Amino acid sequence: MTDTRAALFVHGAGGGGWEWNVWRGVFEAAGFQVAAPDLMPVRGDVAATRLEDYQAQVRAAFAALPRPRVLVGASLGGLLVLDAADGADAVVLVNPLPPAPAPWHVDMPAREWPDVVPWRRDARLSGTRRALPEADDATTLYAFRHWRDESGAVLREAQGGVAAERPACPVLCVASAHDDEVPPAITRAMAEAWGADVLQTVSGSHVGPLLGREASGIAAQAVEWLNRAAKTG
Repeated sequence: MTDTRAALFVHGAGGGGWEWNVWRGVFEAAGFQVAAPDLMPVRGDVAATRLEDYQAQVRAAFAALPRPRVLVGASLGGLLVLDAADGADAVVLVNPLPPAPAPWHVDMPAREWPDVVPWRRDARLSGTRRALPEADDATTLYAFRHWRDESGAVLREAQGGVAAERPACPVLCVASAHDDEVPPAITRAMAEAWGADVLQTVSGSHVGPLLGREASGIAAQAVEWLNRAAKTG
């Protein structure tokens, strides 16, 4: 059983704390106190929301947890947790948006983002199935009903490069085998440069490690890594 007893899960763009439902169950079964909040638009205005607004929310939620404590972030959430990592005893990054400096963030696929990215408004069940090829029907339907619109300004800031240093604590990078959003080679290169551990999964999509059929097994492997990190740390 790990000595680390609290974990903050930070979701990616257009999602919510619900993305961590499987991981929450695995971590709670291992004795963790888990928090998986929804990132909230500032004053309810998605277009007005900036990266610093989300960073402040993550820092506040993490500060409320007792130590020892773990930060776990996926996609945009992976970039966000790096801002609060100086208070972490371990960090787990799942297909994270890479930070600056180059070369990682400049190697990301180029995207154009409107002020409001209409992932909720334009959600289609067929599109959700394509995004979640490994998910069962119930998970796909649940995700389709819970996507939300996102701030384009936040995504433009993230794409432009957000400076972050390697956390001083143990770091695990979880990479999908196939990911059109964050190429696995970028995650592996970042992990190698940082001397972080890598959990290479067979997941075939960006959010597959959280929502695919293998999600519980991947979460269990993350817990096992935390057990080892606690013993060696």
